[in-house]
Amino acid sequence: MSEGSIVGADAEAAATRTVALRASHVIAADPAAVPGSQHPGFVELRDAVVLVAGDRIAAVATGERGATLAARADEVIELGESLLMPGLIDLEGLVDIDHLLLDSWWSPEHEARLEWSEDYARQPREVLSAAERSTLRRYGLVQLLLHGVTTAMTIATELHGAWAETHDDLLDTAHTASELGLRVFLGPSYRSGVHITRADGSHGIHWDAAKGEAAFAGAARFLDTVEELADPLVTGVLVPCRVETVTDELLRRTAELSAARDVLVRVHATQGLESERGILARERGTTPLGLLERTGLLNERLILAHGVYLDVHPEVHGEDRGDLATLAAAGASIVHCPVTNARYAFWLDRLSQYLDAGVNIALGSDSFPPDLIRAIDTGVQLSKAQHGDLGRGMLAEYVSAATLGGAAALRRPDLGRIEPGAQADLVAFSLADLRMGVIDDPIRTLTLAGTGRDAHFSMVAGRVVLRDSAIPGLDMAALRRAGQLVFERLRAAYPERDALAPVAGSSASELFPPVFPRGE
Repeated sequence: MSEGSIVGADAEAAATRTVALRASHVIAADPAAVPGSQHPGFVELRDAVVLVAGDRIAAVATGERGATLAARADEVIELGESLLMPGLIDLEGLVDIDHLLLDSWWSPEHEARLEWSEDYARQPREVLSAAERSTLRRYGLVQLLLHGVTTAMTIATELHGAWAETHDDLLDTAHTASELGLRVFLGPSYRSGVHITRADGSHGIHWDAAKGEAAFAGAARFLDTVEELADPLVTGVLVPCRVETVTDELLRRTAELSAARDVLVRVHATQGLESERGILARERGTTPLGLLERTGLLNERLILAHGVYLDVHPEVHGEDRGDLATLAAAGASIVHCPVTNARYAFWLDRLSQYLDAGVNIALGSDSFPPDLIRAIDTGVQLSKAQHGDLGRGMLAEYVSAATLGGAAALRRPDLGRIEPGAQADLVAFSLADLRMGVIDDPIRTLTLAGTGRDAHFSMVAGRVVLRDSAIPGLDMAALRRAGQLVFERLRAAYPERDALAPVAGSSASELFPPVFPRGE
């Protein structure tokens, strides 16, 4: 794109209020890119203006044409030395407080004590009140916005619930997200069983078909509720839990409902060896992909969380036996979560294999903080190490996954890009801090020296939802205090679920010892 060039026209802007965003660096859609392609997809513009009209991007321009757009706009927002790019799409957007903070530090034997005991699974309870659960979700949604995410498919733990998420839990999530201005794809989780640790230390799944049926009914009802809301920022989806904890029958009914309503399904699969592949092989005579295929879920509406333990993985077969081709042919997408993979010590084996096979890749944080910049950095460094080649970091591909890949998985070509006609979902990361270092390429600088916390401005559907690193109208100090209180309640509840508690006794301090002994 030459100096003074313009993408699109501002004819439609005359009919509605316009806002011009001016930044030193803009990552815009490449007019020469092949339609529907995930990479490269972008060009970097210097000293550019993005014109927003209503909820859409009207034009992108540099030079004199950019100055003209700004002069004609109703409002100009100066973003200064910033990288303005498409809003980040997080398809494992954590809406939780303690995930990984408490359970990613221990030996397998100790970690097993953090699961439900067999006795607890027979009579679980809600650890938090409805008001506390609402606070937890608000805390998580705010964190997503503060880290530059503009679109999220949320995930929350079922560990502290009476079984899984409820219709009303997700309705509250929808109301909070809409109030904050975050674009969300939501559905209550459901499962037929839960992983447990028995008193002798062995593992298994406790099944309760009735609770699974009730949870699925709530998920189906939530789709109707979302239609009634008619909120453009809220889309209903189906989110069964880990496949090994959902019966074949419930997975089939999920596939039927997905087809009938044409809604997306996100499911956690191919993320565990013994805990998933082993169980499915022994108890159901299949693999994770085989289960998805035989229940009718393996299609273009499927979003597969993690996608790690496929045949190409060294701990499975270490060679391509067709899993990637099967996923690509089905049109399914994978949500790659590099930070969570690293923190739990398991890895997707070479992103390049997936992309070369034609599998669409989106990104997820699935961790606290929900920071996709850290996820990109972690993935890039892993890719370099896996290839043994500094030139195979695949930075462009990771950035594309966090934007275009997520949009493709959601079947929303109007997201994940800055171009005329696209939704005005944008985020600006500050490059002005001395600690950011010098700038050669803004994406490289942000990846090497920045984090999601460098987001200082974002917009969703033309509405400013983050400005000067704060969410308009939100008392962040009060939310931080409330979140800490909720966390303390969650932490204190672990001992009652500990399978070894009747034998060895249990306390939160014993389950979660400090890194160093606490002094007097």
